[in-house]
Amino acid sequence: MRTTRAAMLLSVLALLTAGGCGGELAAGGGPGSQRTSQARARAVAEAWRGSEAAEAWTKGYYPLGDVVQLPDGAFRTDADKRAYATENFVLRTTLPTVAPRTGRVRWSHGGSLTLPLTGAREAYDSLARGGNDGPHLTVTDARLGETTLLTSRGPATVPAWLFTIEGYDTPLKRVALDPSRPAAPPIRPAAKVPSDELWPLGRLMNVARDGRSLTVITQHGGCDEGPAVGVLESDDSVVLSASITGRKGGICTSEMIGEPRTVTLKRPLGDRILLDAFTGRPLTSPSGG
Repeated sequence: MRTTRAAMLLSVLALLTAGGCGGELAAGGGPGSQRTSQARARAVAEAWRGSEAAEAWTKGYYPLGDVVQLPDGAFRTDADKRAYATENFVLRTTLPTVAPRTGRVRWSHGGSLTLPLTGAREAYDSLARGGNDGPHLTVTDARLGETTLLTSRGPATVPAWLFTIEGYDTPLKRVALDPSRPAAPPIRPAAKVPSDELWPLGRLMNVARDGRSLTVITQHGGCDEGPAVGVLESDDSVVLSASITGRKGGICTSEMIGEPRTVTLKRPLGDRILLDAFTGRPLTSPSGG
């Protein structure tokens, strides 16, 4: 046993090192907490406004939707759900070894970008990391096709590997492009160690089709009242500030709980940059590209 805060700090420090330094929108932990998060959010928004990083962001490909899209009706059985959750796949076909070197992102509003294409084997391996004796999903065919997803520049059509799954009429789709490399952010993280008043966001879960709401995973411990997420909107960015409310004293279990929070925006996200107030970095699809 150790304090929840100590365990949470270790987890967050690991997250920041790796990243390179449902409920509705909740209120903050009090006036002081709100002032801290609001001031930081304003600083992040101002730092990004007109910056080289923002300019690079408007020219790149950054998915906001999940780059893995499930078959229609997936998943029908508990066994299939477990197989997908444990990344347990069996290959009953030969994966294509010949494919174009590049693929093109085509935005619905116009504009395109050519990027290196991910091979079928790399795409399959990103899905099939399990390899255990439990329930599995059987892949019977693989071919290169297309799909659509939401990006930081709006909806786009992108190349995707289409994997036929035994028992399903439509394929599982895996986007066949990696995201553009983001520029260095114009602002440093808020601190080396987070506080209850300002905490890093876990990850972006999804953005609604109309762009008016989005859901993020936020972290908190077992001895508090849960996370809260504040939002600061401007013409060119949306900054989210996570905090932890109702901390209780004493010794707690060393758990870190991820909990979804849905934020409603005043207007659609559009091509505004979605930013984490603590890290000062953009939020994108959890599964990369």
